[in-house]
Amino acid sequence: MDSTYQKEALNLKREDISPLPAMVGWESPSNIALVKYWGKKETQKPVNPSLSMTLSHMSTRTEVHYTRTKYQRGQRWFRFNSEDNHPFGARIIGYLENLEPFFPFLAHMDLYIDSKNSFPHSAGMASSASAMSALALCICSIEQRLKNQQTKPGEFYRKASFMARLGSGSAARSVYGSFVEWAEPSNGSEEYAQPLSGKVNPAMAFLHDSIMITSTRTKKVKSTEGHARMEHHPYRSSRIQQALTNQQKIREALANGNFQMLAEATEEEALSLHALMLSSNPGFVLINQATIHIIEAIRKFRDQTGARITFTLDAGPNVHVLYPTGEKEGIRKWMQQALEPYCENGTMIHDFTGKGPEKIDLDGNN
Repeated sequence: MDSTYQKEALNLKREDISPLPAMVGWESPSNIALVKYWGKKETQKPVNPSLSMTLSHMSTRTEVHYTRTKYQRGQRWFRFNSEDNHPFGARIIGYLENLEPFFPFLAHMDLYIDSKNSFPHSAGMASSASAMSALALCICSIEQRLKNQQTKPGEFYRKASFMARLGSGSAARSVYGSFVEWAEPSNGSEEYAQPLSGKVNPAMAFLHDSIMITSTRTKKVKSTEGHARMEHHPYRSSRIQQALTNQQKIREALANGNFQMLAEATEEEALSLHALMLSSNPGFVLINQATIHIIEAIRKFRDQTGARITFTLDAGPNVHVLYPTGEKEGIRKWMQQALEPYCENGTMIHDFTGKGPEKIDLDGNN
């Protein structure tokens, strides 16, 4: 796929690009992995398969304003959350350079990128997934305009997933809605994610995800470094097998509407992720005391009431509380009383299964 996209790359001369300014925009969601991606090979390819649920409200809105450059090479400007020269800009610029073999026309363009998050950045909430997928979708849309032809949706999103992966592995999953797999052995590819191929029981097709924000501070150890520490991890091989087993369990749970099976596998994945961090060399901790209190409270509440409620964690201290629509009223009321005191400034973000990215019509072109 890598070589195929390079062979198919749209090679344009500088004069082939219009000097008139144009814009494209996408709003792309974050996702929460139920089976965790932790550990990677070259170019963000995963060591183990993962399965995620796309969210709805937690998203990144990215606009790319572009025109033919007047210079030898295209210039780049990046604005994030209304802040110029944001530290995230260096990563974006590096990412665009990595995309040039696939989109050589970028070298002849000035790009002004304006990106905004609806949730905290770099706090272990998959902000890179939404940001990189939104930008990848924008670049793929620019290419489509330059070709002056519509790509089949399946091909377009597959390519966007491939390109998003080059910026952030989990971003490969954010170009699709609902439940998404990446590198599932029977039908998957390491190079791009795909919508879940199996059926989903109507009772599981829409789940709520309430995120308990225990800290918005930037993580002490970035995910990239955490992935690197899996390279020589003593539990690497057993972790791969665990992910394969839980992938199958969650596929089965979603198909059969078995919330208990989903909860067991999801919680094992969440706690295993942080156990892998603790047992890395050197080990590190991304959860906090509030995280632990919330997990204990959820399990106690479930044992006492029989409520269909579970949790997962991303690479950070914030707790994702998952539950079906039928349990919403009682669980929300309980969370406000029992969990809100453990949240930073009482902050909870209520989200749910999302439909995937949406293109933003900025200048009448699609």
